[in-house]
Amino acid sequence: MSAASLSRMSPAERANSRNALLAGFLGWTLDAFDFFILTYVLTQVAAEFHKSVAEMTLTITASLVMRPVGAILFGLMADRYGRRIPLMVDVIFYSVVEVLSGFAPSYRVFLILRLLYGIGMGGEWGVGASLAMESVPVRWRGILSGVLQEGYALGNLLAAIAFWTIFPHWGWRPMFFIGGLPALLTLFIRAKVKESEAWKATAAKRTSWSEYFRAVTSNWKRFAYLVVLITIMNFMSHGTQDLYPTLLQQQHHFSTRATAIVSVISMIGAIVGGILVGLFSDRFGRRRAMTISALLGLLLVPLWAFAPGMVLVATGAFLMQFMVQGAWGVVPVHLNELSPGPLRGFFPGFAYQLGVLFAAGASNFEALMTRHFTYAQAMSLVAAIAFLVGAMVIAAGPEAHRVSFEPAGE
Repeated sequence: MSAASLSRMSPAERANSRNALLAGFLGWTLDAFDFFILTYVLTQVAAEFHKSVAEMTLTITASLVMRPVGAILFGLMADRYGRRIPLMVDVIFYSVVEVLSGFAPSYRVFLILRLLYGIGMGGEWGVGASLAMESVPVRWRGILSGVLQEGYALGNLLAAIAFWTIFPHWGWRPMFFIGGLPALLTLFIRAKVKESEAWKATAAKRTSWSEYFRAVTSNWKRFAYLVVLITIMNFMSHGTQDLYPTLLQQQHHFSTRATAIVSVISMIGAIVGGILVGLFSDRFGRRRAMTISALLGLLLVPLWAFAPGMVLVATGAFLMQFMVQGAWGVVPVHLNELSPGPLRGFFPGFAYQLGVLFAAGASNFEALMTRHFTYAQAMSLVAAIAFLVGAMVIAAGPEAHRVSFEPAGE
């Protein structure tokens, strides 16, 4: 879809473009909500299962480790059978597992369920992002990429609100029961979202599985770069987010209410940053937008980690997540533009989730560091290194700004 084609789109095509973006956005929002619920109740779940916080962070790591499996399964399905059906199956799967997590009778069962949940979480991003980016106009890909990606931040924000309003009255288990609501999204996808035209065009030239995987291996250098990029990006995000509620409670001694308020403020910063930096990338390029965000994040580390008082803590949290998720807001469009069309369901999603896998131990590593450092010292060290390395990796990498998704543009 070219930039000029927006004016030629019929009302039905414009509606489908909006619906595809909304489906991807809501899928990622609700997926992130289900993931972040655990980060807010980590201490309480650990106490019920008689485990340390460090041991409970392994359940977070378990979900992250299994995400590449989901990316492979649902990504291959998306390239072979279209984006819609794999997305619906994935949403139902992770919703059911989330509800079962609320019934877990022991740490072992809970850990197994979080492993299964990781498969569902790993499948959603790649399929949802390819469906959305293939359906929206080229000229708006950057800003709409930011909107799509910040479903992750909105999911975190909603988890914070649930922690604030539901947890004090009913405990941690009902928070996981709410995680079953995403299954209703499949009704919307089935009724309102059409299959991607870009996928239909490549499906007409569908090859055998052997030729498909030869295409994957022939693009291994591009794939390897994307994995390195996403690994660093995950250290930036998980290194500044997963243990942040624990930092607020353990080091600043914030109450449940104060922790939730600061977390909500930080996610508002993330949403604003993702959209604005995405818009910036439309005008000035993907690499430039992401590199500037990483460097500004590096400068903000002292304020974010060591600020005294509620106001400065909240200010640091807002600005930090503005930069972190500002850079992340460009990721869906950047990865999809750098991915070959026939592989777009599998290629960006699997690269994304392998990066998640290689950075999966970030929160556990920070928790172990707190045996010798404070939470602020441990998290700031990880964040500073991630921002510095991230800026260099992004600046040195390729870019395919506004490449056509039509077959002739591949």
